[in-house]
Amino acid sequence: MVTRFFALTDVGRVREHNEDMFLVADLESGMPLDFTDGAHEIAAGPHGLLFVVADGMGGAASGELASSMAGSLVLDALRQTWMPANPSPTAFAEALRDATVLANARIYQHARDNPEHRGMGTTVTIAGLLGDHLFVVQVGDSRAYMVRDGEVAQLTKDQSLMQRLVEAGEITAEEAEVSERRNIILQALGPEAHVTIDLTHQQLCRGDTLILCSDGLSGLVRATEIARTASDEQAMQPICQRLVDRANQLGGVDNITVIAARFDGEGLRASTSGDAFGYNTFPLAGTMSDEAQDPAPPSREARSTLKSDPTPTFGTPIPSRAVLEAEIERARPAGDHARLGAPERVVQERRQAVRPVFALLGVVALVAGLWFLFELFG
Repeated sequence: MVTRFFALTDVGRVREHNEDMFLVADLESGMPLDFTDGAHEIAAGPHGLLFVVADGMGGAASGELASSMAGSLVLDALRQTWMPANPSPTAFAEALRDATVLANARIYQHARDNPEHRGMGTTVTIAGLLGDHLFVVQVGDSRAYMVRDGEVAQLTKDQSLMQRLVEAGEITAEEAEVSERRNIILQALGPEAHVTIDLTHQQLCRGDTLILCSDGLSGLVRATEIARTASDEQAMQPICQRLVDRANQLGGVDNITVIAARFDGEGLRASTSGDAFGYNTFPLAGTMSDEAQDPAPPSREARSTLKSDPTPTFGTPIPSRAVLEAEIERARPAGDHARLGAPERVVQERRQAVRPVFALLGVVALVAGLWFLFELFG
């Protein structure tokens, strides 16, 4: 089995700083790979490969730091917990989950110890390759797509307000794509002491292409166009370059990051027309303890900023629109992505919504007053 891959990031046409990052590492050596000289082709060893895309938030310095920390912390944790282990799919999934949870604890601790980085956070999408299986950890709204025989499926679900409203049947997927609230995310690494991750898996077929990207790409370029680009090109570098160029052509309103990886070789089965692929959860028996997630107790100041209720996750019942909007109302903005939303904007929107009601009440009061005067003096 051979994997060919390339990665590319671009600041876009609007932002002054690039808060995205990518990391690709051969887990056999535990070393990240450089793409200065072009794409790589690797026959993955028994410990597999790691692909990471992260999109930072909290301002230029904090956002860049958070996304950079996410990649390096996940890789460092895997070096310690996965490299010496006896490779197995379940152990690999657990190692990916635990590395993500520990990265969240370290980013949260750093922000707590350094007030200038308060509110820093990052989305992260992590794909781990082991044998013919791909495991994907999701936190936030960066995405993983799989392209197979010209068809595309999203391997992740956005941990976002729009995704929750789509699942609740409140809005359509098409409405979510153009909503002004499409950047409101419900999970990120760093803003809170605890994080709930989404873990999925996919068995690979010969010729499958993985696309990992930040929302600077997925927010502008439709999945069908991503699939067409991946199918048209044989080499991975042109795929990444074409997708970045297309996002910039459509406005380049955010940083753009993409990893493209194609899996091939006789060790993979051939795909068939009846194959189903896409979002497929990978259940694990347990979760990390609270002590592992948050090794140091929060200070009094930090405790006062935490919400008393847990962050909603995909494993819990889908709340109503009213509940979701109440969560938005309580949340604090955190850079370009709002942790649960920007309350100032929500308040302004609600004020605009009730203005017609007050105008109507004023008209009714005026008519009633005139009628009373007519009855009194007429």
